[in-house]
Amino acid sequence: MSITLTPSAVERVRTMLLKRGHGVGLYLATKVSGCTGFAYVVDYADEIKDDDEVIDCDGVKVIVPKKSLAQLSGMTLDYAKNGLINEGFEFHNPNVKDTCGCGESFSV
Repeated sequence: MSITLTPSAVERVRTMLLKRGHGVGLYLATKVSGCTGFAYVVDYADEIKDDDEVIDCDGVKVIVPKKSLAQLSGMTLDYAKNGLINEGFEFHNPNVKDTCGCGESFSV
């Protein structure tokens, strides 16, 4: 099971955790949502639970609930700036078989 953060994603998570002032890492999960099945959940992780997997990416902890591992295994998370006002995480997930038209959800 592997999840990779690009150098720009690592830097963004580090910056946001420092700015926030607390947290143990990046929480990354999936939830049932949308018309095709799943949506990504990205948040701060303030604790590590018994049913979480912890992945170290260049010193940044990525906390993933075990129930989301099948949908996220092999994924690369990038952080990109496109122009002056568009920036955000980009998910490069080899498990995705289909996405909805609005880009909100995916199926595996």
